[in-house]
Amino acid sequence: MMTVTIIGATGSLGRMTSQVLLEETDANLVLLSRRADSLKDHPRVKKMAASVYDQVALEEAVEEADLVFVALSGDLPSMVKEIIKAMKAKGRKRIVFISSYGIYGELPGQDGRVDPILESYRQATDILEGTDLEFTILRPGWFDNAQTRARQLIPKGEVIHGHSISRLALADLVKEMSLDTSKYVRGNLGIIRE
Repeated sequence: MMTVTIIGATGSLGRMTSQVLLEETDANLVLLSRRADSLKDHPRVKKMAASVYDQVALEEAVEEADLVFVALSGDLPSMVKEIIKAMKAKGRKRIVFISSYGIYGELPGQDGRVDPILESYRQATDILEGTDLEFTILRPGWFDNAQTRARQLIPKGEVIHGHSISRLALADLVKEMSLDTSKYVRGNLGIIRE
């Protein structure tokens, strides 16, 4: 049976992705977050209340993962280094990482300029792209709660027009990749609704 590890499980995107995977697949979930104890119990869920900097817990969280989904904020470069180290230690390869659109100056009006707030997203993305892991980097626009799975995927290097994506659409895409882990491997994709 498929096992998906969600790092950042108590965030809005982690919660939505957990819900979609539990309702629409038979995957087992490992949910890692400092506040994982606040999540509902479920027979297919293992909750792990730990920091991404707890290497022992992190290695345990990814040990059986067919896919690791990362939806974090904060010091992303140092966090992604810890996740890469844990995945390599346990021989895990497949990772889906949430970054942000705009990290390449690819939005209209940016003209290649990257806002300082996006620098850590860009740095973490560059680190991940420099590995031999089977990554997919998703660069979403603004999250919203629209009840739609509509989405457009825009390859790295193309201008992104539009600005919003529903959490449900992102969770649905993660579900698709968990059901077919070869989908979008080594892809770096902007994702918006319009």
